[in-house]
Amino acid sequence: MGCKKLEGRVALVTGGARGIGRAICEKLASEGATVAMVDILLDVAEKTASEFKAQGYEAMAIAANVAKPEEAEAAVKAVVEKYGKIDILVNNAGITRDTLMMKMTEQDWDLVLSVNLKGTFNFTKAATRYMMKARYGKIVNIASVVGRMGNAGQANYSASKAGVIGLTKTTAREFGSRNICANAIAPGYIITDMTEKLPQAARDAFLVNIPLKRGGKPEDVANVVCFLCGPDADYVTGQVINVDGGFLMS
Repeated sequence: MGCKKLEGRVALVTGGARGIGRAICEKLASEGATVAMVDILLDVAEKTASEFKAQGYEAMAIAANVAKPEEAEAAVKAVVEKYGKIDILVNNAGITRDTLMMKMTEQDWDLVLSVNLKGTFNFTKAATRYMMKARYGKIVNIASVVGRMGNAGQANYSASKAGVIGLTKTTAREFGSRNICANAIAPGYIITDMTEKLPQAARDAFLVNIPLKRGGKPEDVANVVCFLCGPDADYVTGQVINVDGGFLMS
């Protein structure tokens, strides 16, 4: 059995209890990382954490609304108090409120921006305080291909993810001198509980434009996250990596 690439590292993953977030936590843990999963629903996070512990992984659950700065600061502080540091931050928490722009309410706009973009800012600001002192950190933000190309019916979501990409690049520039790397992943059509609820016609419309002719799995995203969090990506920062089966090529 080979050396685990994240042995001794401590990772915090927002939205880590379900879907893509859970897959990310599983991959990081399998490579030796201690994982702290943040979710707005504590019972769900605690259930996932207990399942991880049953597999022999070190994990903890934290309840937080990522849109609230004080809750982000408290979550990061809880991790540092328990494990002594925070090496890895994965900003994965996100929501959608899809509708055409002419029908979109101010509430739908504000809610998506506050969770997807402000939430990423809140946790980045909280975590980098500790990473700067340690002169080490890996930050991976989950963006989306629609943040690069736009998408009808997703003005709020695509704007939030475009913002995440801009925030990622600024983070990389501001903290690079402290040995902190920041990168973004832009998933395409990933098969999750959320996308499974789409009508078959909508799913077929995605697949016809994907060269690999299939949807991605949460593990496909998790594998790239793990690479960016490990030593093999120590000279990679400020990048946006599409994980989309070739859907968007630029």
